[in-house]
Amino acid sequence: MNATIVDLRYNMKHVLRAIDRGETVTVLYRGKERAKLTPIAPAPGSTAPKTKDQPLFGLWKDREDLSDPASYLRRLRLRRRALAQTGIEKPLPLRKSK
Repeated sequence: MNATIVDLRYNMKHVLRAIDRGETVTVLYRGKERAKLTPIAPAPGSTAPKTKDQPLFGLWKDREDLSDPASYLRRLRLRRRALAQTGIEKPLPLRKSK
């Protein structure tokens, strides 16, 4: 596949899809070849790491306030006025007032 600089700028998604298909992309600048983009071959026997094998997976599994993540996020996103009306503790101010 041939791609111009304009193609790289505006249609990078299509260029990357061609590389994912295993094609070599030749970059043209003013009609002349400037570079070749070739796909990287995966290392033999390598697979993507699993989420549970990541070092930070399950970091907060013992926290009681995160037992229901949806309600935790909903409470974080409430406005301060709404927090005061519901009786939920106000979050700490970001900076001290003088």
